[in-house]
Amino acid sequence: MRRLVYGILFTLASPALLGAQASPPPARLAQVVDSLARAFVAQGGAPSVAIGVTRGGETIVMKGWGKADLENDVPATEHSLYRIGSVTKQFTAAAVMQLVEQGKVRLTDSIGAHLPTLPAAWRGVTVRQLLNHTSGIPSYTSIGDAWRRRWGEEMSPDTLVALTASLPMWFAPGSEWRYDNSGYVVLGMLVEKLAGRPWAADIEERFIKPLGLTETLNCLTAPVVPRRVHGYEPAGAGWTNTPFLAMTQPYAAGALCSSVADLAKWNRALHGGRVVSAASYALMTTPEGAAAAPNARYGFGLGRVAWSGHDVILHNGGINGFISSNAWVADLGLSITVLTNSGSAQAGQLLRQIGRAALGEPLEVRPTVVPLTAADRARYAGVYALALPGGARDFTVAELGDQLTGQLAGQGPVALLHYGSHTFGASFDPSLRITFTVADGRATGMTLLQGGERVEGTRK
Repeated sequence: MRRLVYGILFTLASPALLGAQASPPPARLAQVVDSLARAFVAQGGAPSVAIGVTRGGETIVMKGWGKADLENDVPATEHSLYRIGSVTKQFTAAAVMQLVEQGKVRLTDSIGAHLPTLPAAWRGVTVRQLLNHTSGIPSYTSIGDAWRRRWGEEMSPDTLVALTASLPMWFAPGSEWRYDNSGYVVLGMLVEKLAGRPWAADIEERFIKPLGLTETLNCLTAPVVPRRVHGYEPAGAGWTNTPFLAMTQPYAAGALCSSVADLAKWNRALHGGRVVSAASYALMTTPEGAAAAPNARYGFGLGRVAWSGHDVILHNGGINGFISSNAWVADLGLSITVLTNSGSAQAGQLLRQIGRAALGEPLEVRPTVVPLTAADRARYAGVYALALPGGARDFTVAELGDQLTGQLAGQGPVALLHYGSHTFGASFDPSLRITFTVADGRATGMTLLQGGERVEGTRK
């Protein structure tokens, strides 16, 4: 139950309850996507959503729903420019792989050989470890208020490095996997050093201009950007403007804006062999070492999962006021992109629903919520030690009126939805399940299932 700034959340497939059906014809799929998008906006998923679906050379859906700007009543379209957060990372990773192909750097090189002014503890990390989040470098987006208090400051890459330069490494390089925005800041610095130009200028010259990505750019705050979408956060029954973030801070880890139309072009180019060599692409899409662990499944700027036997390459992005999700179903040449302008939006879940429809699977239906009695609430309330990969963390289940909330240490509380049989879910992720073990009328433990991961917790 975590939220990663500029971050990734993989949405894994669950077996189709009724079995796979034939993929629907384009017109029918477009109708289903339209229905899903309209419901998503109407039910408060985000003020707007833009969706792009292409298959082979055919555009099935390329459209926006809702409002890109609530204050000025601007409708969203397929050409609206959203912040895409960590979908940026695949651009940075592809730039590094082109530099590898040119012989300017090797994946086995220590980053200190190219950037000798980095903190001493970081210099032995390899380029490969930066690309697949196994470096152990502490991420600046994980330091809490020490970073959030400075959201308004424009920062250089050196300043971003300085935010965590004095902190200990998370783990020995290569030994574990942990999502890391500082690692991609360093990769941006590497690109600048080897290419001899700023990271954003390099991305523009290397990809944006050659591929005709006219709606993709470094999304800095000051320039006037036509069709730029505004970001929001939920506030009661409505919306509030998202907290300001100086857009030099995401840098090579998450600073791009784009449209669904442009990301469809990018997907076809990247996965169609027009961006990097076949060998480089295989490295980008094949998890190795600690990055191949069940909680990772990460290549270079791209994740790899399975949807009912189909190989899927994807990445999500989360940044102030925006959540994005971008996927490629390899054997079908199927591209799906979902862009939203709410920092709480479940873009990944909507993308997976679209994927189900495109594969001819039944759409996921939420279970019925069952009311909780006072005895039920007392039975489950307590503190549970969750055995997370990075170490045990407390998960507190507490009563709030006639409901229960769950709160992982260091995060805010989330309302738990009771489905009966000692099982709970959460509105932000339909796949999440918490099942309690009960003995003598009292919960003694819990099992958390989310994103393909299973975590056990013992009552303290």
